[in-house]
Amino acid sequence: MEKAQDPLRAEIRGLLSRRNAILLAHNYQRDEVQEIADITGDSLGLSQEAAKTKADVIVFCGVHFMAESAAILSPGRTVLLPREDAGCPMADMITGADLAAYRKEHPDAVVVTYVNSSAEVKALSDVCCTSGNAVNVVRSIPPGREIFMVPDRNLAHWVQKVSGRRLTWWDGYCPTHERLTLEAVVKAREARPEALLIVHPECPPEVVEMADAVLSTAGMYGYCRRSPAREFIVGTEMGILYRLRKENPGKRFHIASRTLICPNMKLTNLEDVRDSLETMSPVVTVPEGIRVRAKAALDAMLAVPRDAA
Repeated sequence: MEKAQDPLRAEIRGLLSRRNAILLAHNYQRDEVQEIADITGDSLGLSQEAAKTKADVIVFCGVHFMAESAAILSPGRTVLLPREDAGCPMADMITGADLAAYRKEHPDAVVVTYVNSSAEVKALSDVCCTSGNAVNVVRSIPPGREIFMVPDRNLAHWVQKVSGRRLTWWDGYCPTHERLTLEAVVKAREARPEALLIVHPECPPEVVEMADAVLSTAGMYGYCRRSPAREFIVGTEMGILYRLRKENPGKRFHIASRTLICPNMKLTNLEDVRDSLETMSPVVTVPEGIRVRAKAALDAMLAVPRDAA
């Protein structure tokens, strides 16, 4: 299989060079896509890294809202999403019209929006957050202010518990993380009692309660590198196992449940990447008025001190 793909990989690398393009792959992408990528990482981190380069073209192997983030941070560059049908069900659970209606009813609320959302929703927000910095973002908001988080109820529930702030939230969720049940986690821990359980805050609250550590995907990489533990049960999309195993060859990683697979993240294959570079499509764009407002919400997040109390 690998030998059969070698000419395809060479073709992709040649196209990337000719187009002055950079290839980004999210942590949940197929192994072979992560293997050939210039940068792998989480959604916002990839867009931030791409913005630092001199690439004319950004090829984003991920889902639609991620390519929008790249377009927000890199105006004037061409952003390609190899599979136009790669979407995010959670991001689609709230629209700009939904948030505009909420803001009309709650004009004084501070809207904190998870980066796993559309550019249109970001543009109507006060500040964005990632799963890694959401607690700090919420803690930075002046006491007494009403705080509304969108779109993920599980992340908001966890942030409320850790931050000590009272929140309300939109009733959205990640279908992949939502499939990780308490029963599956109990079974996994019984099978591997010596392993540490690490889970993503998008998981249901009862699963998060059982975890040894609650971490973003980027946080999982650092935690597992630093931890003296030799075995881990991982509660997030199974694509993360590729890099965890690559970076920690002496450690063992087990997915908490075989249901932890995102069909949208697995859509993109190497043929899609090649075809996208050949045709320079599909292109993802964000209207300038939306882009500027969405970037302001991202900038507000970046301005939050890491040690916000």
